[in-house]
Amino acid sequence: MVTKTEDTQLNRLENQVDNGGGGAWEYLCLIKKLKVRRPEKVLKYGLSILNDSKKRSSLGSEEWTLYEQVSIAAMDCQCLNVAKDCIKVLQKKFPESKRVARLEAILLEAKGSWTEAEKAYTSLLEDNPIDQLIHKRRIAIAKAQGDISGAIELLNKYLEIFMADHDAWRELADIYVSLQMYKQAVFCYEEVILAQPTVPLYHLAYADVLYTLGGLENLQTAKKYYASTIDLTGGKNTRALFGICLCTSAIAQLSKGRNKDEKESSELHSLAVTALEKDYKNTAPGKLPLLTAALKSLKIS
Repeated sequence: MVTKTEDTQLNRLENQVDNGGGGAWEYLCLIKKLKVRRPEKVLKYGLSILNDSKKRSSLGSEEWTLYEQVSIAAMDCQCLNVAKDCIKVLQKKFPESKRVARLEAILLEAKGSWTEAEKAYTSLLEDNPIDQLIHKRRIAIAKAQGDISGAIELLNKYLEIFMADHDAWRELADIYVSLQMYKQAVFCYEEVILAQPTVPLYHLAYADVLYTLGGLENLQTAKKYYASTIDLTGGKNTRALFGICLCTSAIAQLSKGRNKDEKESSELHSLAVTALEKDYKNTAPGKLPLLTAALKSLKIS
């Protein structure tokens, strides 16, 4: 994750380069270091260096790194001829390089040559079964072709190797939710929260899935995660506040007086209602009567 200081430094350098103040190489190095996406800028300023023989030769061995960086940016911008030219230079310099072969495969993918790209990726994985990027590219190919079941299978295989990749767990959870496979999504979100316990968005998504599944136990757990979302956001998450109200109402209807935490649920519901009414009063006063009517319809006893 890019820190505020790093973001400020990046923006300062970008403004400097955009206004002709120099520092293009430093800017490109910072983009690479921070792993941020600025394909148009990388393409523009990278080519300006590569097309100037004096500037290019001053880079030393970093020249080849820049060719790689520009080729990837060119593919992002669909400037495939530029990408092809950069890769050709790298092929000539490093004819046996697997890293260059990977760029060739990505170029095939960018062209939409799915079958050829898949064959190239499969070949590369035979040499290096734990190449994380190649596994991700195969997943991307499946999704691009609308092969959702294939993407699920590949994501599961990927996660058997890279279990700590919370972004992959989140991606798999999103696919399961889109297919209404909520029980599978629950498992994925549990892994995501385990890896990133302080991210409110994950708590909220997990609570939403549990609420959708329904049932007393799921609703009680959903209520806890809506509450943790509110806690993590300083009480400012409207969706989580609504979630509390919906859960407490649904739990009350299912438990019918058997809920041992009935008093606590009632208090939590009241706090959520108060927070929502205050928020709507400040941001959307015209909709306050509609909100009040909707909340009154939720029975908690």
